[in-house]
Amino acid sequence: QMPLEESGGGSVQPGGSLRLSCSAPKYADCMGWFRVTPKAGREAVAFAGESATYLSGSVKGRFAVSRDVAKNTIDLHMNDLRPDDSATYYCASVARQSPVLKVKCGRMPLPPENFDSWGRGTQVTVSS
Repeated sequence: QMPLEESGGGSVQPGGSLRLSCSAPKYADCMGWFRVTPKAGREAVAFAGESATYLSGSVKGRFAVSRDVAKNTIDLHMNDLRPDDSATYYCASVARQSPVLKVKCGRMPLPPENFDSWGRGTQVTVSS
């Protein structure tokens, strides 16, 4: 599988905002974002199906996720960033034409093993 193309990320002060973008080469049943830190390991951040979106409790109210199904893209809009949000963020997608995944996506967190394509990761650093 070709890696997904990610953009965005960088360094910002606490309270700042960043946007991550990701594009897939073809239609995906589900697209999402995970993040990895040495302390917490891998965490599911957000998922977007065709009409539903899911945000983890740690980012709900601060982050938003949007998806353009026609363009095979997903964006993660990160606001009110905190130092704990510092991580390497990875985009993920799955294209198995699975009705089950389509229903679940955006309604619940999905384990990473459900995804078959990944980005290379983009670093987000929040510090003063």
